[in-house]
Amino acid sequence: MNFFKLLFLILLSLTLSACGPIKDFTDQLNDNLLGPDPVNPPAPLKDIKTVVQPKLLWKAGLKVEGRFDLSPVASGEYAYAASSDGILGKYNLVTGKSVWEIKTGETISGGLGFGSDVICFGTSNGYANAYDINGKLLWKSKVSSEVLSVPVIVEGNVLVRTADHNIHAFNIKDGARRWIFNRQGPALTLRSNASLVSSDGVIYVGYPGGKLAAIRLDNGTLLWDSSVAQPKGITEVDRIADITSQPVIDGMVIYAVAYNGRIAAVDRINGRVIWNRDISSFVGLTMEGGRIYLSHSGGAVYSLDNTSGKTFWRQGDLLNRKLSKPLPMSEYIAVGDLAGVVHILDRETGAFLGRIELEANAASSFLDEDNPVMSNMIEYEPGKLLAQTRNGGLYAISVK
Repeated sequence: MNFFKLLFLILLSLTLSACGPIKDFTDQLNDNLLGPDPVNPPAPLKDIKTVVQPKLLWKAGLKVEGRFDLSPVASGEYAYAASSDGILGKYNLVTGKSVWEIKTGETISGGLGFGSDVICFGTSNGYANAYDINGKLLWKSKVSSEVLSVPVIVEGNVLVRTADHNIHAFNIKDGARRWIFNRQGPALTLRSNASLVSSDGVIYVGYPGGKLAAIRLDNGTLLWDSSVAQPKGITEVDRIADITSQPVIDGMVIYAVAYNGRIAAVDRINGRVIWNRDISSFVGLTMEGGRIYLSHSGGAVYSLDNTSGKTFWRQGDLLNRKLSKPLPMSEYIAVGDLAGVVHILDRETGAFLGRIELEANAASSFLDEDNPVMSNMIEYEPGKLLAQTRNGGLYAISVK
């Protein structure tokens, strides 16, 4: 980094207040001058005063190949999860005991989606598969390419996004294709598991180049698209500004964030951008109680005001730890990292309250990259979450 830029940042941080609009400005300077995705090794974890002690309730062994990012689902008394080598399983949420595990014979690359007692996932060789809650195959339909994202089940449709940016709609009962939405992407894009979201008969999906699109659910026609982030920079790599995560709906506003780009609030009716700010995220954002929570691509965790994008707090002690999407849990925020550690933050301040290492090792320095937490953790009942890791499995954790 240029010495004078660094000196300027240090002096500014020492002299300006740490709250309000000035704090927003200094936070953006941190990310802009220090870079959105530093090349430095993951930051070592600092000692914290433990206020909350997360507890491991149970574990099920399900390994995931390095290039895929899978996530579990929960419904009623059961969790459903998959491994990339083709194991699909149903587990008791209280005990973790396997109800059934089946070998699907597929390389599972996207999923799981759940709805109407149907479990859906995509495969690396371009198929969408649907099973019932007893592990019986219902149907298998061909799509245009590899599936990396979670299928979405809504109003009798299974919506599958493929790696070539197509969206396929299938009848949930028999897998019959209803329509395909095709959108050409730029030559250079990020490999991601960006899924879509649906409400009131409209599908919303983010694309490479920072575009957010609204599509009719019944026939797959485009209603509008909006620019969340504009590609910038000299090289093709610099100009990547892809929306690589699932948008989030709150009332009549939809929120989306781009890698190497911006976060934006967009009017769902006409695609008008209500506000935006420069911030980058690969795994995306969550919302609860009028606040946005997101993991910056460089490792900081943010809490933002949903009406303006103003920063409430920024936790910057997890740099380069390849964080999962933040999970709001009542008064806490949970976030996982590259070493299989789940951190518990105070929802109001962002301060560390506790942490749990999912594969505890007396010799661990919390810096190993062998067992990263997948990007989507879920809360299956108040104070309890499910996390899936790349090499360890499926974990149920109590945060109380």
